[in-house]
Amino acid sequence: MLGNFSICELLNIKYPIIQGGMAWLGTTELVSAVSNAGGLGIIGSGDAPTDLIREQIRLTKQSTDKPFGVNILMTSPFMKTNLDMIIEEKVTVVTFGAGNPGTSIARLKEAGIKIMPVVSSVALARRLERLGIDAIIAEGMESGGHVGETTTMALVPQVVDAVKVPVIAAGGIADGRGLVAALALGACGIQIGTRFICSTECIAHQNFKEQIVKAQDRATVVTGQSTGHPIRGLENKLTRQYVELEKNGATVPELEAFARGRLSLGVIQGNIEEGSLMAGQIAGLIRDIKPVKTIIEDIMSEADHLIDKLTKHKQR
Repeated sequence: MLGNFSICELLNIKYPIIQGGMAWLGTTELVSAVSNAGGLGIIGSGDAPTDLIREQIRLTKQSTDKPFGVNILMTSPFMKTNLDMIIEEKVTVVTFGAGNPGTSIARLKEAGIKIMPVVSSVALARRLERLGIDAIIAEGMESGGHVGETTTMALVPQVVDAVKVPVIAAGGIADGRGLVAALALGACGIQIGTRFICSTECIAHQNFKEQIVKAQDRATVVTGQSTGHPIRGLENKLTRQYVELEKNGATVPELEAFARGRLSLGVIQGNIEEGSLMAGQIAGLIRDIKPVKTIIEDIMSEADHLIDKLTKHKQR
């Protein structure tokens, strides 16, 4: 395949595919499956206690001898203790989300950990590169969970032009066409979340998986604009109530109280109306549930086929 796969060399992985660090769902079952299939699995720490994440790291080490990482949510109350634990457990890769990890980079670098922050702006990408990060995950607003304001198509090439470190494209990518598009934009790999939810290994409730499979192109909405931490998920009774609260001027503490515990309720317990169902706009493209290995092999096969077609057309 054509393309710059420097990320594979950097991370010691076979394929340029990173699994998004999804809270509650980035567990050892999914993480080890992605890493064993040639990508990079990422444990999603979310707001989970440090001891629970430590247990997930140790379980994953028992399930794969391939590289994997941990995602740190900057808004987590356990962020500092999670960083201490990650260094103790000798995790090799850390990704960051929902904030600026600038003050944490020096410690992680000293420990020899590769650092890949998720960014939604060129300015933050430049700032973090100066601090010595190893790669950038440029995530467009099509993604599930915490989102920025710029689309993947617009964000990725601007970040690529602004930094010298490898750039990974994220947001709205679920197949080989997305990988080829990311390469065309100058990225050297992709991060995928929603597509991996619909894998047999992911512990997401079957109700949630089926909602994604049934989703159409306009199935997701963004809530939480008034809090400064907007989130994309499948529209349901919860999102409609949340939007109504925002319109009526609910305070941030009131909104936080209303949303507390809703992610687990939706993605783990399967309450598809009153739980939070974080998913990206690409949900409308997903039509089946299959093993991680098959998902990754299908992505690479489709991308190879498309690039082969483009190469043959250029040679005519």
